[in-house]
Amino acid sequence: MYRIGIDLGGTFVKAGLVDENGKIIIKSKIPTLVKRDHAEVIDDMSAQAKKLCLDAGVDFAEVVSVGIGCPGAITGSTGEVSYSCNLDWRNVPLGGMLSERLGKPVKVSNDANVAALGEALYGAGKNYSDIIMLTLGTGVGGGIVIGKKLYEGNESKGAELGHMVICSGGERCACGRCGCFEAYCSASALIRDTKRAMEKDGSSLMWEIAGGSIDGVNGETAFIAEKRGDKSAAEVIERYVFYLAEGIMNFCNIFRPQAIVLGGGVSEQGANLTDRVTELCRKGYYGYKGTPEVEILTATLKNDAGLIGAAFL
Repeated sequence: MYRIGIDLGGTFVKAGLVDENGKIIIKSKIPTLVKRDHAEVIDDMSAQAKKLCLDAGVDFAEVVSVGIGCPGAITGSTGEVSYSCNLDWRNVPLGGMLSERLGKPVKVSNDANVAALGEALYGAGKNYSDIIMLTLGTGVGGGIVIGKKLYEGNESKGAELGHMVICSGGERCACGRCGCFEAYCSASALIRDTKRAMEKDGSSLMWEIAGGSIDGVNGETAFIAEKRGDKSAAEVIERYVFYLAEGIMNFCNIFRPQAIVLGGGVSEQGANLTDRVTELCRKGYYGYKGTPEVEILTATLKNDAGLIGAAFL
């Protein structure tokens, strides 16, 4: 018995054939070409799913279900993409259309949600029943897993964890509000703050690491410079870790999960990040000495989390 997981993005459609133990047997990637009519994209997804089985030598009849992780606002009960800016789709019945083409049940959820489910079932959170995952990338995505099942909110449109305000009147977020968690703890926010620090300190090592150009800055620049003793970089990282811990403490106090899993590019700092966040959380948890500590972990499935999580929707 097999399942197919699909990660639908604005640039590529990634798909994987997954067995009952969460192992990806084979995977593929095709361009999304979003400028086309959505029906053509879905036609390609259907062909891609069938080709996975063909290439793996698996009878398509052995596939019991298909799951899709999609950016945007998804109505989970119907599989409709209510709105996705990445795809420029509105009210597209993705789940129903793909199910019709494949003759299989199809479930659809937000891409951050399915990544969280993948990590909860077969990744860093596999030994826990309740986890929250945060993806620290271009934005801050999130997913909540309770009792090994996704909690998605009304119409599956909740769990937008990046859009909790942690600094009223603060930095403007891409969503239009000010002070969102995403505006302080995404990789984009870290890059913004790194550039600001470099512009203030022309002698910072961050200039050398960035190749002498502000355009050479990435999410690692300040971390690398901090390790080499750069004061300005240390201030950037200290600020970043502070706000990340503030946001995480809110989720700990509200949900008290067993673990919080960090994914996305910034999470590749590993213990250098999680140990510092854990230290700050220990100081700030509500009623800390009378409550269980929440473990802060680094995601392990990387880019496969979405495929595996989608497969098990």
